Amino acid sequence: MSTADATRESMRVLPGPLQLPLTFLTGKPLAGQRPVNLSPGFHLTTAVLSMLAGIALSSSALLLGGGWLTLLVPGWAMTLHGQRNLRMMIYHQCSHRNMFGRRRLDAALGYAVSSLLVIQNFKRYSKEHVADHHAVHHMTLRDPTVQAFLVSLDLRPGMTRRQMWRRVLLKLVSPRFHLAFAVARVRSFWKNSARAEKVLAPLLYGALAVTAVWTGLVVPVLVVWFLPLIFFYQISNTLRLCVKHTFPAPDATVRRGKEYFAGLTNAIFIGEPAPAPGLSAGRATAAWTRWTLRMALVHFPTRYLVLTGDTVVHDYHHRYPASRQWYDYLFVRQQDIADGHRGWPPYTAEWGLVAAVNRVFDSLSVADPEEFDITRLRSVSRRELFAAFDD
Repeated sequence: MSTADATRESMRVLPGPLQLPLTFLTGKPLAGQRPVNLSPGFHLTTAVLSMLAGIALSSSALLLGGGWLTLLVPGWAMTLHGQRNLRMMIYHQCSHRNMFGRRRLDAALGYAVSSLLVIQNFKRYSKEHVADHHAVHHMTLRDPTVQAFLVSLDLRPGMTRRQMWRRVLLKLVSPRFHLAFAVARVRSFWKNSARAEKVLAPLLYGALAVTAVWTGLVVPVLVVWFLPLIFFYQISNTLRLCVKHTFPAPDATVRRGKEYFAGLTNAIFIGEPAPAPGLSAGRATAAWTRWTLRMALVHFPTRYLVLTGDTVVHDYHHRYPASRQWYDYLFVRQQDIADGHRGWPPYTAEWGLVAAVNRVFDSLSVADPEEFDITRLRSVSRRELFAAFDD
């Protein structure tokens, strides 16, 4: 039994009704667990409802004041969760013309999401994502993900894991970084955007601005919507970037084929092994208390706010980018494993966000410095490169 299977199977001792929530939390189904038949509409609806519920909760907290202000935290979390699911699943699948399988409908939805979230415009994202991120240029200097690492995060081959962590964490709290990120989002949205986007975004945010000024609710609007949309969104986005793909090994002479491309992406499961059986009553109580607190306060926020939707099994998407079953992502990946992964090498995985980031940082640390030489990217606009965070 693999480590991933053993960790998830250790939770089988918990009551049956908890197993489905644990599957969606960890990203890993139990062996033999019955699939849940979801749909594209389910993911779209839940993302929108999450945003609306978060806005309502945050607004109520500001209205009630006092101790009720603590409700801003779950309100922001729900708003951010909806925003990230719209971006990471809905928008992403629309770019592959795979959301509803209808080109015009998927494009219209893509325009709406880009206008709402102010991210790289749909037409440009669709072209760059498929051409440079899902082709032979994957994890080369032409890949927007690589450019974001080298330019926007200032990470280099040869840096230690500790140096990379320090640089990224400092950027996450840097006003200059967030301002540059926000400006780049606007630029990447507006440049060469479709007519629908050029009309919809100004109309949407113009109406919001006029309403906020007219009603004297400028500050609440900034707190309830723009704080999650800009500051929290960009933190989540940066952490997500740091776990997406590993860099190719410097001695990798073959840069094609299923073996090579599968090695650049791994699943990221969330959680840790449940306490082992056979402990004394006192030790079992302490162990289960610690496990419950860590699952609730460490692992759940990671899954809910950073590794949202199908990002935990992004490796399945890179094997089957046109899969029509993407909306049942956890279970179709598990079924692919059961079916012998159909000509692909075995899947790999890390447990936990920190371990996943370490894996990527370590791969960059030993990557070929000549292959990933930043001077070869002098013609690339730093302000434009933040768009690659949403790749």
